Parts: sequence; C-alpha cells; structure tokens
Amino acid sequence: MPVSLVVDGREVVVPDERLTLLEVLRDVVGVRSAKDGCSPQGQCGCCTVLVDDQPRVACVTPVRRVAGRRVTTLDGLDQDLAAVWAEAFCATGASQCGFCTPGIVVRLEGLRARGTAADDVPAVERALAAHLCRCTGWRTIVDAWSVVAGAVPAGASAEGVCPLPAWPADRDPGAAERRAELEGRTPQHVGPQVALGAAGFAADTAPPEALVAVPAAAGGWVVGEGLAEARARAGKVQGRRTTVAPEPPLAVPEGDWAAALRTSWVEPAYLETDAAWCEPGGEPAGPLANGGAFGAKQASPVVAAARRLADEHGRPVLALLAREDAVRLGPKRPPVAGGVLADGTGVLRVARTAGVVEAVAAVAPGLVVEELDVPGPPTSVALRGAGWVEAAVLVGAATGSPVVRAPWGAEAEAEVGADGSLAVRVACGDPLDEVVLRSYCIGAAHMAASWVTSEGLAVDADGEVLDLTVRSFGVLRAADTPSVHVEVDRAAGPPVNGSDAVLAAVALAVWRHQGLPVDWPTGRPLRAR
Repeated sequence: MPVSLVVDGREVVVPDERLTLLEVLRDVVGVRSAKDGCSPQGQCGCCTVLVDDQPRVACVTPVRRVAGRRVTTLDGLDQDLAAVWAEAFCATGASQCGFCTPGIVVRLEGLRARGTAADDVPAVERALAAHLCRCTGWRTIVDAWSVVAGAVPAGASAEGVCPLPAWPADRDPGAAERRAELEGRTPQHVGPQVALGAAGFAADTAPPEALVAVPAAAGGWVVGEGLAEARARAGKVQGRRTTVAPEPPLAVPEGDWAAALRTSWVEPAYLETDAAWCEPGGEPAGPLANGGAFGAKQASPVVAAARRLADEHGRPVLALLAREDAVRLGPKRPPVAGGVLADGTGVLRVARTAGVVEAVAAVAPGLVVEELDVPGPPTSVALRGAGWVEAAVLVGAATGSPVVRAPWGAEAEAEVGADGSLAVRVACGDPLDEVVLRSYCIGAAHMAASWVTSEGLAVDADGEVLDLTVRSFGVLRAADTPSVHVEVDRAAGPPVNGSDAVLAAVALAVWRHQGLPVDWPTGRPLRAR
C-alpha cells in the first residue's frame, strides 16, 4: 500500500509501506543528515527527526506509522536556526566527527521550541539519554545548548542571530584542523558544517545508482540494489544484549603487588559504522572521511570489499557494516591482567597482539610482558593508547605518581573532586586551537571514566561477542558524566597528541579515587547524585 507523508514541507508518496522512516528519508527522499548508527536498533539517536514537532528515532519507525504526518529533518529546520546551532557547536567544540550531532541538534531544537530554559541542564541530560556520542564527552554539547537556548528563546525568530561566532578573529580554522588531525590521527574537518553532518561520510557520498553490499551471515558479501534489499538477502538478524556479565579473561599473576589490574573486553563504540564505496577500476572512498574511530577502522574490510565488488559488478558499490558486524569484526584493545611493585617493576599479561610488547616498553620498561592466546574478537594496538595506557596506569597507581607521560612526550594529570568532577591538566606543545584540544580532552576523559566504571563486553568461552547493541556497551550517558575542567599548559614545543595522555591520566585518577579495585569495569558510579 502506498504511504503519503510530508517531509520538510513537501509531500512524499512511498510505494512500499514495509520500509522504515529512515529508509524512506535516506533512500527515497535523499536526506543525508539522518544517519544510520545502530543498524537499526533505535538506540543511538543518530536518525532523530521531528514527527509533528515531537522527536522520534526514524530507524525503528515503520513509515506506515507516520502516514499523513509532518516529518522535519535537520534539513527542514529554518536555515537561520540551523546556522545558529552549527556555529554554537563549532564554537564550543561540541562536534568532532559530526555523525551523531545532526540527530542531537534536532532533539535539542525540539526541546528549545517547547520552552525549556537555557539553564535547565537536567532536562537536557534527560533528552540526551536517547543518544550516544563517543567523541565529545557530552559536556561541550550541553555548553552549545546553553548558548543557543540563551540567545534564541522559544517562539523567537533566529533570523540574524549568531550567539557565538565559530571563527572569531583570533581563531585559525587551519590550526583547528591540524589539532583535530593530531588528536584523531587522521585528517579531519572542523567547521559549522560538521555539526550538521556534512563531513563527507562514505554512506552519504556514494552515487545514487550504487549497489549496496553487506556481510552475509555465512561469510562473504551479499549485494542488493539498495540497503533494505541487501540486508534482506543477507538474512540480517537484529543485534541483541545478553544477560551475561562481562568478565576479565585473564588472571593477575601471583605476587604481593602494590597495584593489580584486570581489564575486560570493551567496544570502541564509534558511531559511524564502517562504510566505503568504489567505482569500477577506481580507488575507494573509505571509512575515515571525518574521524579515525579511535584507530579501530585502520584495517576495515569494507575498503577491499567495495573495490572488488565494483570491479566484479561493473557498477559503483557501497560496502557497509551493520552495528553487529562492527562489534563482531572490529578490533578491540587487548585485555590485560597485571601486577606492579612500588618500584615500577612487575608483570603484565596481555591478549596476544602484534606490537603490544613494544607499546608497553615505551612507557613501562620495568614490566615483563606475557602474551597469552585468549579466545575473543580481534585486537589491535592501533586503538587509542592500547597497551601503553594500561601499563602507564598500573605503574602510576603502584608508584603514586599522578602524571602520565605518553611515548611521544605529551603529559597529563587528573584529579577527581568530591562531587565526581574531573580536573585535567595537559601539556602537548603548541595547542594550535584550544577549543578543539579541549573538546578532545573532554572526550578522552569521558572515555576513561566510562572504561573504568561501566564499560564491558560479554564474550563467551569460544570468543564470541554476546553484546551487540549500542546500549550494552556500558558507555556513560550524559546524566552520568561529570563536569570536566581542562587546563592547557601552553609550554613551548611542537604540537603533539594530548588526548591519549588525558585518557591515561583520567583512568588513573578515577581508579585511584575508587580505591584501586582489581577488576574493570568497577561497577561504581563516578558522578555524585
């Protein structure tokens, strides 16, 4: 049965009522601001739109449910108003990769339009519970809300309003992008357009005539004329969340240690699942269009698949991983179990991973590294600080030093306040752009606090990952994330990555604050209530 609805002010007739609203928006109407981050689980918020002015996640909304109704995407917001949000997100560092922020902007605009006060932070945090942002650590998003809601009250026109210029006279866009590249370890755009989702993601830039390829359950790839057809042919089974608790897979070596630690499997939890497209005989547009996924996409299988299938079919091919595919196939940081004496010597057991011995030796030469075969998902030292961060945290806890020094010279230290707030100091040479640096450091602080207290994947004895939904990863919500104050040490020197050092320093501070329990996640909240 055909379905009629109004999208961003124009009538759209869809011939197939079995489609979801997100499939209609992206594949029929061509709206690219609504993103597919959970494939579709209704859990990440990247596809949020307004239906008759009320926020709704489009990926799990059958289009027949919105027949005759008015749908507003980010593209359909008043242009002046969208520009205000974009400028504020850029000026406060509330967007890094830009994949999750279009849905967040839509939800926050719905909140503002209903008259929520600019200083009602708890209401904003409750609204953000429907979203996942891995990059920014939430606090800069709340800052952007306060700027916009304070400048554009409900019912007021946004015409001519620009509450906080993204590029004041003393801010250099080129320097901002250089700092983002250092922190994300891949070229990255910085600017208002990023917050609106226009950062050139592969799934957004593929030609309309491209075939779509997805992994088959039995291995290999299945190709269809569109995403819905490809997933149907692949027999895609929706992701699940297990009731099994995550368990560290390794045992701490015997010894009378000053500090001992066991870590669980954790998911990088990047929002843009792997995507690449390629013309026949061409070079693929890969999965690192804007943001490095914390190192987890460096060896993504979608690049080779897009190139091979395009040549095989003689047409452009877009290769995509669903959320479940990314969790099963994507690399994880290797779990560790170790003990350290007060003099910094000790033993660190780690899941066998190429390069991990060298990574540990760079910061903790007094540790003996024992690599063990552990059933589980693939591991990689390409992930943010994998190996050396765990070693630095263990040594810092045992020796009592609060300062973490990264292998390339950046330094950071952190302290947890009585209310759970975090104070961070970072020294990483020329800051280049303090807004970007602060954003990355707050994001790293959020990741560290989340890693120590709540993140973990259940993996069975055969190494199969059991937790496949974004809500099962344990990533801290906005309401559970403490405030983070970042002090940038403007010491002279060439600019280097600073946020990885902050990841280690905050992990150490949070762990010490909680009494150095052996197992991560500790299961203990950080933010005081």
